[in-house]
Amino acid sequence: MKMKKVLALIIASVMMFALAACGGGSDTSGDTGGGETENKKITIAFCTWAGYAPLFIAQEKGYFEEYGYEADIQIIEDESTYGSLFSSGSIQALGQVLDRDLVQFAAGAPEAYVCTMDASTGGDGLVAAAGINSVDDLKGKKVALDKSATSYYFFMQVLSDSNITEEDVEIVDMGNDESGEALLAGNVDAAVTWEPILSQCADQGTLLASSKDYDKTIIDILTVSTDFAAENPDIYDVLTDCWNRSVDYLNENFDEGCEIMAAGLDLEAEEVKEECAGITFYDKAMNDAFADTSKEENVFEVAKSMAAFWKEKGEMDAEEDDIKAFFPTMGL
Repeated sequence: MKMKKVLALIIASVMMFALAACGGGSDTSGDTGGGETENKKITIAFCTWAGYAPLFIAQEKGYFEEYGYEADIQIIEDESTYGSLFSSGSIQALGQVLDRDLVQFAAGAPEAYVCTMDASTGGDGLVAAAGINSVDDLKGKKVALDKSATSYYFFMQVLSDSNITEEDVEIVDMGNDESGEALLAGNVDAAVTWEPILSQCADQGTLLASSKDYDKTIIDILTVSTDFAAENPDIYDVLTDCWNRSVDYLNENFDEGCEIMAAGLDLEAEEVKEECAGITFYDKAMNDAFADTSKEENVFEVAKSMAAFWKEKGEMDAEEDDIKAFFPTMGL
């Protein structure tokens, strides 16, 4: 799903943000001395994944400036740095998968849900070597996946619809890219991985399940620093509107939108288009429906399911009221 950059990029990003933090953290609007008011600065971070990239459209088209904000969008690949960057005030908004945000929030990161950005609907999957034709056939087999990532949650949802359990397979813990590579090399029998290596694995083996079949398991959301929001209470509406307008623009101008997103992600436009094929971008109508607590499988219900899973795995300790606090604008 999200292709990882080299370690040098991670280190460079962290150093850059550390320097920014030393300079006083986030900057808010103020008079320039000539009677003009500067735009309030907001730093938004996410990793290299097309699902987040419509925000580059908002930046390019000046949506943030219309609301008096200047957005600095940064690519950071390492999830482990996000919580500290939020806490230090070095970033004010983040695009990330919902379940990992919940783990981060439970650990004390001052963040809150803004809106849903996208769902993986085919960009991730469980793929097996040739000759393994069903999930039940994985009994006694080696399955590579990242046990610290959403891949684990996705895999367990797939297993819940089978006749086998986690105890029936041997999980080999490794990153999503590495999982696909291990399968191609014949070192494991199956893998949970993402595009583009997912298609390569499927061409040589069998795609047992994809996120298209489980469209509420890998969901990306936009969150904001609650410290920043306390000083800028309009930011929830600003970010939501900028996101929704960007998705509308992408839907209406797909080729140009992909060019803008590719430039921001430092990818080729064709790579971005290929990733988009496995992504459903949430527009205003979809966000409104997903946030409607009267509907089944709304974002809060999905979040509770994810939180229960990671609590069972010992990665977080949060009750329902704690999860409600993550959604301050939903009136829970």
